[in-house]
Order: sequence, then structure tokens, then C-alpha cells
Amino acid sequence: MYTLNCKGRILEINRPLVMGIINITPDSFFTGSRQQQVDGMLRQAEKMLLEGAAILDIGGQSTRPGSDLITAEEELQRVVEPVKTLHEHFPEAFISVDTFYSKVAKETVENGACIINDVSGGTLDEDMLSTVGKLKVPYICMHMRGTPQNMHEFAHYENVTREVLDFFIERIDLCKKNGIHDIIVDPGLGFAKTFAHNFEILKNLSVLKMLEKPLLIGLSRKGMIYRTLGTTAEEALNGTTVLNTVSLMNGASILRVHDVREAVEAVKLVGAINSQ
Repeated sequence: MYTLNCKGRILEINRPLVMGIINITPDSFFTGSRQQQVDGMLRQAEKMLLEGAAILDIGGQSTRPGSDLITAEEELQRVVEPVKTLHEHFPEAFISVDTFYSKVAKETVENGACIINDVSGGTLDEDMLSTVGKLKVPYICMHMRGTPQNMHEFAHYENVTREVLDFFIERIDLCKKNGIHDIIVDPGLGFAKTFAHNFEILKNLSVLKMLEKPLLIGLSRKGMIYRTLGTTAEEALNGTTVLNTVSLMNGASILRVHDVREAVEAVKLVGAINSQ
């Protein structure tokens, strides 16, 4: 079991949790996750919470391969008011903000967020780790090489599982030196990795349990699923559920998903198997 201190509230992970994705972006790869209108965002958040989401993850910048980079100021304009509104309407919800900018981390935590989800693991903003350490909130540290704009150029490994593990050993130590005590690790499926790398990491996921940190997996409707199956992101729910189940069987603590109900059902069924 893990416990995360979210601004004085304790989030317990005594069974796998589900994180629902709400993108405040015009260019998210999955159209069903885009919510730029307040009413739509609130409806989506309410639906996710009722279906069993423990965390809502709010993103203002697309990090799909080749996406356009926006500035911290532009990202703040997109996410601060939505985070504040969500916190006002759902004060008991645990709100995570998906950002690699320290300025966005600081202002969104001040407006209701209580977890920072950084796809760069602190490599794109040198102030991120010290900022999160001062904010005293949990930090999701993801593995990525390069930036979302050029990461495909860095998808070269001798042993991807070992190199991701080594990255986390180094980053966890750096996080602790910056005062971050609650660390979640995310191997970053699809970020500077080929489909083969993604599947290899999933196969060897239990290796990352040696880090003794909660393990987050985000593969919902990604290309590794729909391109392998010859379908589209819109048709990738079944494949997502299959691989979420594999992730749970191999030690995932948090599933980051677009479709909460199906992920919660996977958690329950895998839990029933593991209880025998």
C-alpha cells in the first residue's frame, strides 16, 4: 500500500486507482478527451468521478508526437480557470495537472490541483523539481527523451527496460534531494519509444516494482494499440482494456485512461483473481 499526501489530504493506494483524462486542448489525439467548454468539462468530470475515477488529470498542452509547443503563459490561460472551477464544483476530487512547466505547476496547485504530472521527469524545466518540492505535492515522474516535438529521434536503446529503470533511480534520488517525498513513476509508453519498446516494457513491467514507488501506466487509445490492430483511436477501447489488464497483472498502481468505467472494471476483475 502507498499513501500520498495531497496538500494535507491522504490518497491511499491500497488497490490500483484510475485516473481520468480531461484535455483542455484543441489538438489532443483522441477527440473524445477534448473539453474546452466549461459545461462539457464539468459533465465529463462528474461522469468520471461517478464511474470510479480517483484522480482527474487536466492537460492544457498536447504531448502527442509532433505536437505544437505552447508557452507556459498560453498553457496557464488554458488550465488555471478549469482547475479552479473543477476544484470548486468537486472539492473532494484529487486533481492532477499534466505540465512540464514549473510556473504552471505552481499556479495550478495554488488554484486547486494537488498532484503534478510531468511527462519530462523534470528535464524540460530546471526549476520543476525544486518548485514541486516547495509545493509539497505528489509528483508523477515520467520517462521521456527529448521533447514531444523530437522524441521520435531518441527511440534507441540497448535494453529499454534497464535504461528506463536507471533513469528512475537517478530521478528519484534527484526528486528526494529537492524535497519531493511522494513520487509516482510512469515509464512513458509512446514517448521516445517504438511500439516494440512499449510492449517490451509492458512485458517486463514488474522489474520497475523494485523502485518501491507507485507505478502509473498511460496507454489509453495510443498508437501502439490501434496501429497494431489496424483500427483508429476511436476504435481502441477494447485493446486499451486488454493492455490495462496486462499492466495490472504486472504491477500497475494507477491507470491513466479516457474511459473510466472500463478501467475500473478491469481493476475489480484483476483484484478478484489476485485475492484467490
